[in-house]
Amino acid sequence: MFDIGFSELMVIGVVALIVIGPEKLPRLARTLGHLAGKLQRYVSDVKADINREIELDDLKKMRDSMQQAASSFQSDFTSEVNKTGAELQKAADELNKTTAEINQSLDAARAETPAPPPQEAFEAAPEAQPASQPTTPETPAVTKTA
Repeated sequence: MFDIGFSELMVIGVVALIVIGPEKLPRLARTLGHLAGKLQRYVSDVKADINREIELDDLKKMRDSMQQAASSFQSDFTSEVNKTGAELQKAADELNKTTAEINQSLDAARAETPAPPPQEAFEAAPEAQPASQPTTPETPAVTKTA
């Protein structure tokens, strides 16, 4: 900060010894030392406060950017979910429409096809006998004459 050499300090010390005197010089040096120490502590406290404020500003900026990123992610996610939901709803509507068309086709086909006879009709009908019994060489054919 100051460019003071050893010879310049010697000159200042000799002038102070002459002006102040040898009795008051040690007390003055001690007081100046205390003031210099207080000044250094004050300067270091100010530097620390400035650094804390800078870090606080950086943290605030980082927090704001994180909140902005989170809100943009949330809005993107919400829009994608809504878009996917709309596509799923459209697919479900198409599936329901196709199902309805298939049901209408089945109903129309059932209306055109005659109903099969009930099972009781097969059970109540007598069994049909063969019209003629084949003759075998061992049994002669019998004919009735009237």
